[in-house]
Amino acid sequence: MFTGGLVMDDLSRFCCQNSDCPDYGRRGGENLSVCDHYGPNKQRRMLRCRNCKTRFSERKGTPLFSSTLPEEKALSLLQHVGEGCGVRKTSRLTGVHQDTVTRYSRLAGEHAHDVHDKLVALSPKDP
Repeated sequence: MFTGGLVMDDLSRFCCQNSDCPDYGRRGGENLSVCDHYGPNKQRRMLRCRNCKTRFSERKGTPLFSSTLPEEKALSLLQHVGEGCGVRKTSRLTGVHQDTVTRYSRLAGEHAHDVHDKLVALSPKDP
């Protein structure tokens, strides 16, 4: 979005990552701002919660947090695994070591498990 000479970041899909903050897990609020950029070419955003003053990466809480692979390669790796490709085949197709495929698969699986548990915990109970 472009407003009066300033580029406004869409932060609606992010939420505070500090579990002690009243805005923890609440998306779409006005409590977040971009306070810095980091990473290769400074393309990743460092976010700050106005309520609790906590700073965190836009990748915190995702399988790509602390990832050293280029984003395109990491996403390609996860897409191949998601399509049912094995570790060796994914390794060949993406050009990464088999241990890297295993590590990212495990991280993505743990993340999916945690997200599932949070969503199911909020589901209404059957009558």
